[in-house]
Amino acid sequence: MDINAARTFLEIVKTGSFISAATNLNLTQTAVSARIRVLEEQLDRPLFVRNKAGARLTAAGEQFLRFATTMVQVWERARKAVALPPGREMVVTVGAELSLWDPLLRDWLFWVRQACPEFAVSAQIDDADRLVDRVQAGLLDVAIVYAAPQRPGVIAELLFEEKLVMVSTKPTHRKHPERAEDHVRIDWGDAFAAGYQAAFPDHPNPVVSISYGPLALDYILAMGGSGYFRKGFVRRYLDDGRLSLVPDSPEFSYSAYAVHSAKADKGVMERIRVGLREVAARIASDNQSTKQRSKARKRTR
Repeated sequence: MDINAARTFLEIVKTGSFISAATNLNLTQTAVSARIRVLEEQLDRPLFVRNKAGARLTAAGEQFLRFATTMVQVWERARKAVALPPGREMVVTVGAELSLWDPLLRDWLFWVRQACPEFAVSAQIDDADRLVDRVQAGLLDVAIVYAAPQRPGVIAELLFEEKLVMVSTKPTHRKHPERAEDHVRIDWGDAFAAGYQAAFPDHPNPVVSISYGPLALDYILAMGGSGYFRKGFVRRYLDDGRLSLVPDSPEFSYSAYAVHSAKADKGVMERIRVGLREVAARIASDNQSTKQRSKARKRTR
C-alpha cells in the first residue's frame, strides 16, 4: 500500500474534510479523492461518508485508523534508521512524560552524547498512554513514565521513587486542604485521584484544576494556595520558605519507570538502562544533598 495514501487518510481524519486535507497536503481535491478511492478499493470497504459538513469515518474507517497511524509511524522510523547521520550505527527512540523531561530525560540526553556516540537519538514528549502504545507497537524503544503500566509484552523497570506532598504558600496547622478556592487540584493520574478521594472524601471540588505541575506551581506561587507536588520538584521552595509542608497531610507514592518491549534488543536496552539508572541515581543524590543542607540551615537558625 502507498504510504502517501495512509498519510492522506490521516489528514482527512484530522481536518474532517477532503478540501482541508488537500490544502494542507498541497494537493488538488481530485488527487486526494483518487488516493482514498484506491485505498477503499484495496480494502474493499468505504472509509468515509462525505456530506455538506465534511467527511466522517465509517465503521471500517474507524478500524483502519489505528493501522494507518502505525503504518505511517513505522515508515518514519524506518526512514530515519536508513538515513543515519555519518558515524552513527542506529537510531534510539525515547519518549517521556512532560514532567519527566527536566531533569531526567534532559540529563540522559547529555549522558548519551558522551557515553554512546554511536547512537542517533529521537526524543519525544507525550502523555503516558500514547507513549506506552508506541512501545507496544515497536515505534519507541523506551518510554519514561510515572505509574507502571500493566500491559502484555511490556516490561516496566523502576527508576526512582518519589512522593507527592501537600504544600501551601502559608504556614498551616491543618492536615486538610484549604478552602476550595485556595486548593489547586493537579492531575497526577488515576491512582492519585483515587487516593486523594479516599483521604479527603468530604472536600468540595476545587475551583481551579490544572493538569501540568509546573504551571500549577507558578499559579500557586503567584496567587497563593495549596496543592500536591513532587517533593523533589518543590524542595527549593520549601528551603527558601516560599512553600511549607502541610503537617500530617497524607503522602502519595509517585514513582518513575522505564518501559520497554519484552522483545527489545537486549544489548541496546542495556546501554539505555545504564544511562537512565546513572542519571536517576544522580538526581536522587542531589535531592538528598539538598535535603541535608536544608536541615543544617534550620539547625543554625
